[in-house]
Amino acid sequence: MSRLQGSKDFWIGALRTEGPAFAAAVAEAPPETPVLSCPGWTVGDLTLHLAGIYHWVGSFVGTGETSAPPPRPQPPEIPPGMSPLQLWQQGYDQLITRFDGLDPEAPAWNWAPQPKRAGFWPRRMAHETAVHRWDAQLAIASGEPIEAKLAADGVSEVLDTWLPAGRRRTPGGWHGVVQLTSTDAEQQWYLRLRGEGVALLDTATIFDHDDHHARAQVSGTASDLLLALWGRVSFETLDVAGDRALLEGLRTR
Repeated sequence: MSRLQGSKDFWIGALRTEGPAFAAAVAEAPPETPVLSCPGWTVGDLTLHLAGIYHWVGSFVGTGETSAPPPRPQPPEIPPGMSPLQLWQQGYDQLITRFDGLDPEAPAWNWAPQPKRAGFWPRRMAHETAVHRWDAQLAIASGEPIEAKLAADGVSEVLDTWLPAGRRRTPGGWHGVVQLTSTDAEQQWYLRLRGEGVALLDTATIFDHDDHHARAQVSGTASDLLLALWGRVSFETLDVAGDRALLEGLRTR
């Protein structure tokens, strides 16, 4: 079952925790340090990536516009005399201020097949920051798990937002039901794969006669499940049973 683990305040609270942790990890590493979980990227690249996302989201969220904004510059332009981390900090501070005064029900564009509401963005930015905080910490041989409640909502976000939007790593024709079980957040998800389509099943409404029997089962901590969906760790590091080929249909990266 997919359920939101929090509200705007929960996601902003996560940003207030994950953001400084990201900055602290970046400050420990030279900009050219490889980010092993993002092949081809350095810590400088990672910092500019997240800074660019913050500045881009801050440019339109809260304006009431539901039409798509101009594409995000990749990488963002760094003003003279400013480092990538300083640009990140500027974007982070501005985004927190914008989110603090945001009405989550206000109109706002998003790329997902769901209502165009501003509440999409604090959630999205909390998870973007948490995963990239893990990336940055891994670059300095750390990599603390993502907090269980936040990670569980991150799993839900992949299943209810990324995959229905067609944002899979590899298109394919998977057919079957996958069961994900978080061992620390006491939550389960059933996802039916139907070729290019997906359906997140509400376990509260499943009956015995429904064809919901999982062909693949995965269990682990919420953090490990989320990191596997994002391609940061292998599903093989979790407890897996059944048709492992189906798991490739869950990867968003």
